Formats: sequence, structure tokens, C-alpha cells
Amino acid sequence: MKTILTVAAVVLVGFGLMWWGRTNQAPLPAQASGGPSTGAATTGGQKSELAAPEILYDFGTISMKNGLVYKEFSVTNPTEKDITVSSMFTSCMCTTAYLLTAEGSVKGPFRMPGMGYIPPANETLKPGESRTVRVVYDPNAHGPAGVGQIDRFVTLTDEAGGVLQLDIKALVTP
Repeated sequence: MKTILTVAAVVLVGFGLMWWGRTNQAPLPAQASGGPSTGAATTGGQKSELAAPEILYDFGTISMKNGLVYKEFSVTNPTEKDITVSSMFTSCMCTTAYLLTAEGSVKGPFRMPGMGYIPPANETLKPGESRTVRVVYDPNAHGPAGVGQIDRFVTLTDEAGGVLQLDIKALVTP
């Protein structure tokens, strides 16, 4: 009888933890919905007024043994009003993003939601100004299971709820 009660208690606790984890989970970014090359890729929200001349970068074939790879994207405010980037996050823990400010300092690291603290971006771009978003991808982050094609995203959200998504791709080899 004790064994049955113990097993039942363990099962109930397990289901309770799964239910609690599911209800407290941060929303995951959606896949890119495409868009024009001006940087209008979004995650289902409204498109940001921010523009990027390049929103997709393919590293080609990269080897795990060669370590981290980097890509810098330029993001511009083509409007006549200030736009504030309120938040940035990545689609996977293997990817980290940094925002280079007008003063030359670096904000970040920005990572995947739900995997630790993500600082607010709070970076205002005046009309015509640009900022650099540095994306760092670690091909070793997933170990041997991470070999193959990857597609990762960095999402910038402005104060109006507009979204700009930057995309990196690669073929990871051992």
C-alpha cells in the first residue's frame, strides 16, 4: 500500500510540475514570415519602421572546431521621428546579440527568452541614424547533435510594438 501511495504521489507531483512549467513558459519567437529586403521580416507582430539593408546572412559551411562566428548587421531609422528599440532577443541559446550604441558602448548580451535575464535595449535612433547589431553564433553550443543546417533569429522590438527580425544560417560540420 505504501508503494502505491508513493508512486501515486510522485506521478501527481510530476504532472503538477509539468502543468506549472507550461503555464509559466515565456512565449517563443515565431518563424520569419518573410518580407521585403528593406528589413520588414517580422514574427507575426506589426512590422517595425526600422530598416536593415541586409536581414539574412548565410555563413555557409562552418566547422565546430573553428569556434564562434560573428556577423554585424546595420539597422537604420529611415523615418522623420525617433524610434526606440525597447527589446532584443535571440531564438536559441547558441546565439547571442549585442547592440552597439551611438557612443560606442555595447549593450547586451541579448539571448533567448526564458533562459536567464535579458536586459532592456532602450536604444533610441534619431531620424537617419544607424546602429550595429553584432550576432555571435556558437556552433559548439549543441555539441555533436548540433551538426547540420541551422537557422537562427535576432528579434528587435520597438516601443510601438513593431518587429524587425535578422536571420543567420549555416551548415555546421564537426
